[in-house]
Amino acid sequence: MTARGWFLFSLMGVVWGIPYLLIKVAVDAPLSPSMVVFTRCALGAALLLPFAVRQGGLPATVRTHWRPMLAFACIEIIGPWWTLTDAERHLSSSTAGLLIAGVPIVGVALARFFGETERLGVRRVVGLGLGLAGVGVLTVPHLTGGDARSLAEVLITVIGYATAPLIAARYLKDVPTLQLIAPCLALAALVYAPAAAMTWPSAMPSASVLAALATLGVVCTAVAFVAFLELIKEAGPTRATVFTYVNPAVAVAAGAIFLSEPLTAAIVAAFTLILAGSVLATASGQGAVTRPVTWSTRQTSRADGRVKSLRGLPEERPGSTGQGDG
Repeated sequence: MTARGWFLFSLMGVVWGIPYLLIKVAVDAPLSPSMVVFTRCALGAALLLPFAVRQGGLPATVRTHWRPMLAFACIEIIGPWWTLTDAERHLSSSTAGLLIAGVPIVGVALARFFGETERLGVRRVVGLGLGLAGVGVLTVPHLTGGDARSLAEVLITVIGYATAPLIAARYLKDVPTLQLIAPCLALAALVYAPAAAMTWPSAMPSASVLAALATLGVVCTAVAFVAFLELIKEAGPTRATVFTYVNPAVAVAAGAIFLSEPLTAAIVAAFTLILAGSVLATASGQGAVTRPVTWSTRQTSRADGRVKSLRGLPEERPGSTGQGDG
């Protein structure tokens, strides 16, 4: 891979590993989850919509694909971004980041319901088991009080992140990236605008909170999609997804460094198990022909389908989606 490719790889390893830290900073301000999601979506939409319009044919694209686009927006952004943000009011950013790392494990299981016919095999079954064990190590200490609700919210987020790319792979593979992401972000911003207005802070948030919100919307949402498309062109869809295994480590490190979150033996063990499980569960057997339908934008790999259907490959058609974020 070229120096430019390694730069983009490193960039993506960070920009989709830090949303958990930024969300934690915002909700501890405290800003409401609706306010955080609205700001992130509004900034992302404002930056990407002009480019989507410039491509031409945006109204026709929305008219033709509005049903799966609506489903994608609800399952990938509108629901999961709120539940994740609300969960971080009680969970550390490290815990949230590691739990989201279970997305590819859920994606492998859900892919069976979307036409995936490849036999799981021993290696992938072992991967599923290891990943679930890692989730168990992380969640058992939190199964009391308010944390139980937060864990359920993260579970909803994980299911959404695992399901949305499957929908996109099946029904939105011909939709250019910007023309899928920009309208979805705009819709999410409209949905959360009333709640954000009702919970608008009475005083101007601090500079650090404003910086966190700006980074969420500009870097972790808008810029991330563009950078990922460039990485695909540079390194190819398979190697481009490898950076997603770096994201949980970035989330844990960022929480420990900037928020003084504890780096316990349980967190290290959970990270090791989830990472190993994700790699094994999403690996294809030798000689197996797989249907690429399980890749994620936020945190962990969901395979090449996400790239083709969400990020858009130039070989098929310019752009076909991306996200985001945490």
